[in-house]
Amino acid sequence: MYQAPDKLYPFESHWLDFDGIRMHYLDEGPEEAPVVLMVHGNPTWSFYYRNLVKALRDRYRCIVPDHIGCGLSDKPSDDEYSYTLSQRISDLATLMDHVGSKAPVHMIVHDWGGMIGFGWAVERSSRIASMVVANTAAFPMPPEKKLPAALKLVRNTRLGATLVRGMNAFSGLAAHVAFKKPVSREVRQAYTGPYDSWRNRIATLRFVQDIPLDPEDPGYAIVQSTELRLNRFSGKPCLIAWGEKDFVFDAPFLNRWKQLFPDATVLAYPDCGHYIFEDAGAPLVQAIGEFLDANND
Repeated sequence: MYQAPDKLYPFESHWLDFDGIRMHYLDEGPEEAPVVLMVHGNPTWSFYYRNLVKALRDRYRCIVPDHIGCGLSDKPSDDEYSYTLSQRISDLATLMDHVGSKAPVHMIVHDWGGMIGFGWAVERSSRIASMVVANTAAFPMPPEKKLPAALKLVRNTRLGATLVRGMNAFSGLAAHVAFKKPVSREVRQAYTGPYDSWRNRIATLRFVQDIPLDPEDPGYAIVQSTELRLNRFSGKPCLIAWGEKDFVFDAPFLNRWKQLFPDATVLAYPDCGHYIFEDAGAPLVQAIGEFLDANND
């Protein structure tokens, strides 16, 4: 199993068993403290939130799962696990029940984390104290946005699937194009390290194949229903942090979030890309900490 360098990822691992399939997660901070739930996307893992966890764990309980197939979690075959949005939401619900906290939840989401996190939260809106939304969606593709050609290739063709699983084309490519500012080789290797074989790259492919574009797609009804219920968070504090050089989650997605949460604080970063927590760095971590502290009643 891949092991990130301790100096980059100085956390204790926790595990939740799903009928023989293990989900890895972080549980850092005081047990009775307010919860900060951080939900990652594809092809990242809990490593993506490492600097935020280190900054918050003195006063918040940071719960950070690795989705099944991602990071340090098990990577089962299709026969063993359903790589679908509905399953992801169910997994998150099981994890949050397992950790057992009744404290308010501050939710931070990125990429697929938006659909998963809000898919969980719309059923539990009274528990949500605040939200941080970063280059993500919790609604169907905006009408003016088209799926980028690279994602279309992966989602719809055998060639794309072979490139992802055989050559690590998705995680490997993301470790270069998702950053817009320099990062160390160690950091790049930590993003690709868990995806080191055909078997271990299954989730990076299945996530792309599960992108809900049309009503007949398995996750479409879920994101459509989630969008209709986002008004349950009306009046709750929301911070939108956005890397404007993201070629997938670009201006149409940001504009939709502004429509849905017109009172949100928006931090737009013209020089940052999809991996905004890397590109924006310490100033964004500080801004999120201040936002959470200000809304931690």
